Amino acid sequence: MKISAEALLFDNDGTLVSSIASVERCWGRWAKEYGVTAEDFARILLHGRPAVEVVADLLPAGLVPEALARIEQLEVEDVAGGTVALPGTHALLAGLPAERWAVVTSATRRLAEARLAEAGVRPKHLISADDISRGKPDPEPFLMAAARLGVDPARCVVFEDAPAGLTAGRAAGMTTVALTTTHPADELAADVVVPDLSAISAQATGGTVEISIAD
Repeated sequence: MKISAEALLFDNDGTLVSSIASVERCWGRWAKEYGVTAEDFARILLHGRPAVEVVADLLPAGLVPEALARIEQLEVEDVAGGTVALPGTHALLAGLPAERWAVVTSATRRLAEARLAEAGVRPKHLISADDISRGKPDPEPFLMAAARLGVDPARCVVFEDAPAGLTAGRAAGMTTVALTTTHPADELAADVVVPDLSAISAQATGGTVEISIAD
């Protein structure tokens, strides 16, 4: 299967890199510190959303700034040895011009840059939780990335592992490719579903990127 696009927009955690063990360690420690239970986590949408929205759903408003700073501190301190590039990441990105792709993450810029650097990924364009007013599943992060790259949203392809991110991509009018790195295929509504980025190759010609997807 082939898709012609002008820009590729990648989620970070679960798409380009894996930091799941770090995430579980840090949020587990944070939950104990703030008295948040597994039942509390179960009642809200977690994966793919900005931490500020998750924290706001779990704690009283007066505690949110302090608790948000704490989870960021825990996660940044746990980056070393806790983040690795997922299969296919380096091979795919190596063939893309810097102006043809961006990372669109629900993490803060500080945390996203730390995890990307640990995995050896250095994007020219990064949209983080610090840049937006509404996080995924709202389309704002992906629409902002398209605007920054100067590309029509309809000519963008979104690569995501989380239902919230795929919802955001669809709402932005973009083609969506789901990776089954963190969720089973039956939970991912997308135009294409693949195991990971090793199933994707791309060739840039002028302002167009021809994406090939392995069967």
